[in-house]
Amino acid sequence: MLHIETVGSGPDLVLIHGWAMHGGIFAPLTPLLAEHFRVHLVDLPGHGFSRGDAGTCDLAIWAERVLDATPAAIWVGWSLGGLVALQAARARPAQVRGLVEIAASPCFVNAEDWKFGVDLAVFAQFALGLRENYRDAIERFLALETLGSANAQAELRELKTLVFAHGEPDLDVLERGLNMLETSDLRAALAQLAMPSLWIGGRRDRLVPSAAMRWASTQSAQSGFVEIASGHAPFLSHATNVAQAIGDFAQRLPRP
Repeated sequence: MLHIETVGSGPDLVLIHGWAMHGGIFAPLTPLLAEHFRVHLVDLPGHGFSRGDAGTCDLAIWAERVLDATPAAIWVGWSLGGLVALQAARARPAQVRGLVEIAASPCFVNAEDWKFGVDLAVFAQFALGLRENYRDAIERFLALETLGSANAQAELRELKTLVFAHGEPDLDVLERGLNMLETSDLRAALAQLAMPSLWIGGRRDRLVPSAAMRWASTQSAQSGFVEIASGHAPFLSHATNVAQAIGDFAQRLPRP
């Protein structure tokens, strides 16, 4: 069964974590949001406390499963979770009141017409490393996420502390999750978004350049962009700024 922890009270807000993580990764951000929202912290299939419920590893299916388990809400997705949130917004726009993307890109890998991603070889190396020593591979990915941050060492220590707090993820799901990051391209979906969106980028992010999120925010008439002086996990180093940006965005949404 999909594990979802609910805390706080107020308008509903769904938080979706990134690759190899779980809902507990938002620990610095959660109490700030819970003061104003009813926060639904999701462990995606095969991750955290949902490890035993891997099921089919597919972006659309993951989005549908979370949609089925949560009320109409503002969706907040970080990194890979941003793809899940964007897919949910496409699939059931009436259930996604607003969309917040944190350090997330509609396309994570470089292409001839897209230079805001990373080289495909980066993901290929992680995929190879997973089978050799998946803990080491995850730690290398965490290091990539903190690269460029002004507080990289502190953030890396925190991520290492949090990453297995809900148990260890399913290895096959990790491999398929990397494939999602490699192959998903939702750029064309941005112009079709039916709800307001907010893109929160990290100025020092080396995994998802802030420029990718700035570009994404220009593809819809109801989009905004906020840049934070952080790396790939701004909710660790700048939780107050992220919570404030989400709160301000929510205030501008039509009442449910």
